[in-house]
Amino acid sequence: MVDAMAIYHFSAKVISRANGSSAVASAAYRSASELHDERLGRNHDFSNKAGVIHSEVLLPEGAPERLNDRTTLWNEVEAGEKRKDAQLAREVEFSIPREMNEKQGVQLARDFVQKQFVDRGMIADLNVHWDKAKDGTPKPHAHVMMTMREVDEQGFGKKVRDWNSTELLKEWREAWAAHVNERMAELGLEGRIDHRSYADQGIELEPQHKIGPAASRRPGQGREAERIEDHARIARDNGEKIIANPSIALDAITRQQATFTTRDLAVFAFRHSDGKEQFDQVMSAVRASPELVALGKDGRDQERFTSRDMIAVEARLERAGDELAARGEHGVADRHRSQAIGAAETRGLTLSAEQRDAFDHITGGEGLAAVVGYAGTGKSAMLGVAREAWEGQGYTVRGAALSGIAAENLEGGSGISSRTIASLEHAWGQGREQLGPRDVLVVDEAGMIGSRQMERVLSHARDAGAKVVLVGDPEQLQAIEAGAAFRSITERHGAAEITEVRRQREDWQKEATRQLATGRTGEAIHAYDGRGMVRAADTREQARAELVDGWDRQRQAEPDRSRVILTHTNAEVAKLNEEARGRLRATGDLGEDVAFRAERGERQFAAGDRLMFLRNERSLGVKNGTLGTIERVSPEGMSVRLDGGQRVAFEAKDYAHVDHGYAATFHKAQGVTVDRAHVLATPGMDRHSAYVGLSRHREGVQLHYGRDDFADQRQLVRALSRDRGKDMAGDHARPEQDQARAFAERREIRFPELARQVVEKVRDKARGMFDGFRPKAARETSVSDVKPQAEPAIGGKPDQAKAIERYARATADIGRMHAKGLPVLPHQESALRKAGEALDANRPHAARDLASALRRDPRLIEQAAGGNTGGAARAMAEEQRVRLDPEARAGRFVEAWKMMQRNRAALERAGDRAGAERMRGNMAKVAGAIGRDPQLESALRRRAPELELKLEKDRAIGDALAKSLGPDRERDRGMSR
Repeated sequence: MVDAMAIYHFSAKVISRANGSSAVASAAYRSASELHDERLGRNHDFSNKAGVIHSEVLLPEGAPERLNDRTTLWNEVEAGEKRKDAQLAREVEFSIPREMNEKQGVQLARDFVQKQFVDRGMIADLNVHWDKAKDGTPKPHAHVMMTMREVDEQGFGKKVRDWNSTELLKEWREAWAAHVNERMAELGLEGRIDHRSYADQGIELEPQHKIGPAASRRPGQGREAERIEDHARIARDNGEKIIANPSIALDAITRQQATFTTRDLAVFAFRHSDGKEQFDQVMSAVRASPELVALGKDGRDQERFTSRDMIAVEARLERAGDELAARGEHGVADRHRSQAIGAAETRGLTLSAEQRDAFDHITGGEGLAAVVGYAGTGKSAMLGVAREAWEGQGYTVRGAALSGIAAENLEGGSGISSRTIASLEHAWGQGREQLGPRDVLVVDEAGMIGSRQMERVLSHARDAGAKVVLVGDPEQLQAIEAGAAFRSITERHGAAEITEVRRQREDWQKEATRQLATGRTGEAIHAYDGRGMVRAADTREQARAELVDGWDRQRQAEPDRSRVILTHTNAEVAKLNEEARGRLRATGDLGEDVAFRAERGERQFAAGDRLMFLRNERSLGVKNGTLGTIERVSPEGMSVRLDGGQRVAFEAKDYAHVDHGYAATFHKAQGVTVDRAHVLATPGMDRHSAYVGLSRHREGVQLHYGRDDFADQRQLVRALSRDRGKDMAGDHARPEQDQARAFAERREIRFPELARQVVEKVRDKARGMFDGFRPKAARETSVSDVKPQAEPAIGGKPDQAKAIERYARATADIGRMHAKGLPVLPHQESALRKAGEALDANRPHAARDLASALRRDPRLIEQAAGGNTGGAARAMAEEQRVRLDPEARAGRFVEAWKMMQRNRAALERAGDRAGAERMRGNMAKVAGAIGRDPQLESALRRRAPELELKLEKDRAIGDALAKSLGPDRERDRGMSR
């Protein structure tokens, strides 16, 4: 799923007597009411104004109740200001997303005003307007008038100068964008906004103010239309810029999404044009632009587009990756590898077979290597061993990650000195900390990095002659910016995989993590539900209370265990933090509350409170997401013991980016490991956030939800299974005969033949890992919607014999490429895929059955490819029977197991211990897979005597078979990380 673009507008101004304004008149107009102005001795009556759907005054704690009355409030403000040029009030105006209904929009505005303004001590007069444009589309927005003086029970005091700071306005603008995006996600709406100015985003458009109330004023009122001319001018000027240079629009749209739809373009054009005529011209200019690339229709039957610049970014990314991968100067000698592994073993760390494969892969000579690992598979532990090997070879190892907490986790888990990518890029831009040929750059959580940033990192490393190692999991949280660069690179160049989960203690929990990693979210939730770890309540409020109750019981019963509360939005995090503090307060575990003016507003902190740091600060050694426990706090500052053991102290005037740390969002938690996790599910979640939230624990997780959010568990599973993976423009390439060449030629990209062969290379192991990561649209509907020659059909379906023949021919072609050690070409893969689709059109899973039949009897391939398809058809039917009949599957399993036993015994008799151990490893994997098929497991229990097993009552047959193999000489299953 690709996020649509929503409109962002957030502006602030001061209402001042210097320009003839009255606070009472301004409040009357914005609230569509009649107010008496005592200073001027007149009434301001705007009660006939339409479009105001919500109006209220919000008071901070300690303010006198009389100020709840709008007339009293603003007349007291006027009376307290004596100067003729006095600043009376501050006004903030922001757009509410059109995707929301009125109730949602009012709640969105109200929550933001309370948190950002009222909690800081301001009185806020909130008015939500739901105007309509000439074309009937809604233009929802809010006006907030705020007082400028501190207030207590007696009334107004001195002015607070800090509220006027430019820095605070920047924080408000950023906070509004984050607030809107969280709420949009929570409500399941697809729009997203960006608070950054166009200049900060590198977009050549002028920021545009919203028209606001002036659009509804009548000229006869004799008042200057408030900013309407400026609004129209900016819209008109931006429209003219886009008409003259449509690439400006394409650049703006593709900042957060690699591809977009006609609707996305129309929303953008509407924002940046003045009137229907110019809107049509903007749309026509962009659609006629040579920079626009049409990709065809997606799975929702919507036309999808990208820009040539996005194509160029992806081409540069591919080129940088290709050139890095082609280098072979960064190898590590066997003696340094052995020394690193030996040193790890002396510390009790023995790498598993998969970890060892990954270690061998990344310490090889290639200039680019990737590791794909499920959550909790011990990636960091493996990287720590690799670091020792690299350093033994004389390399300097550096680490990087998108977020500060991810960099901290990388450094803590592997010993690799790490920092954020942004800080590295800044240093490179200043000519500092440049990479060199003796550097290895390890990038963690690589799945969260957008295409543009990934391209810059790889290109810098290529030019510097350095090696890059990318580590991550494309199924966890997605990139914030456009693209799915990590997935694309691993599909293109292959990756070592670590799928053996080591974080969880129980085998069934490890299997649940694998299910989450491979998109089988429902199976994982059902597994936890079967152990009583999924709890439903009537409402989210009750679910929240029950979650905190369970957290508190575990906290008191197991004080030495680590734990975390996780949810989707910052708003829910705040509520969970408040409830968690209440439990600690009730048990006497907190000291006396102290009012501390934090960056997000005043907070009550006490000794014993959990604290989260919200901004990187190198002088303190903290990152955004660092956790600790408060040891001492005063209004002026605090001292904190970090979870890593260090102690830090700071003053509020120097650092105030802190908040309570009992709960966190999933984004803050990626990379975190705890003993127990408590998760509150809300509607904005998807399979990626569910994967992160339900895989943080070692021992157990509790998943809570309210039936007002999800009527039943089926709805919960549906929401938590939503795929919102980001796409690449290259994902939508048309499936012509030579996909790679067609993709390049359509974009006027020319590659020499050798480079083209590199472009086409996809390693078998990576392809198997990422079968499910391509957008569903690419499988359901070809983006070209232009099919090749029609298939021969009988009764409206492709002829099965012909489809079998074509499938066998394609299989034979691919087999010959493998035999010669050559990469499979895209047109060969395309031929196999199309033949499989023709088979499946006749009968579901027919292609899978035929593939299984051909693997079991390869002689059928040449027979069927030559036109003799009878044997293949019969074998395919037999595979279908086995697939559907558990007893048949059990019979085949027993036969295969006995064959493996005989082969292993023969290898041992021949003295081939290594070969026998490999066979034992294969058998252990086969045994471990039985639990995924409950019907097969049940059938095999009845055939245990044939397998020479005596089953204990509660023992799984897979475990019994694995135990029958004897001890594993090469693997240490005691590793927990």
